Amino acid sequence: MNITILRNGPRKNEVYFAAEYGEGKGIWNGNPVEAGEELEVEFELSPLFMRWVDIVPVSGVDYGIRMDGDKIILTGVLENIEADGTGYLRIAGDLIMFECLGEPMVLGGYVEIRTGELGMYPVFL
Repeated sequence: MNITILRNGPRKNEVYFAAEYGEGKGIWNGNPVEAGEELEVEFELSPLFMRWVDIVPVSGVDYGIRMDGDKIILTGVLENIEADGTGYLRIAGDLIMFECLGEPMVLGGYVEIRTGELGMYPVFL
């Protein structure tokens, strides 16, 4: 996903960013970055999510990235959840992997994932 760094946050390596589908914050895992830099990144969701608690269906049909207090909310299409709990959220052309537990969910619909921690890594081409 292409992002633009808006500013550094108060935590070590924390950055605020803007992307095509909204704004958020995350922990940057790469060389130091400055405000205004444009980067192609991969998101990492490391917490274990609970279906129907941290991952919930939404009625909208739009991709999105936004913040609600200390939470980052990612909205996209729930592409798949494998038998081992590995899930895939699609935000436009980008897939974000995550791990989850809980009752089954319908695939192919829009969901929101709420997280307090979003990791970001540079994409090396």
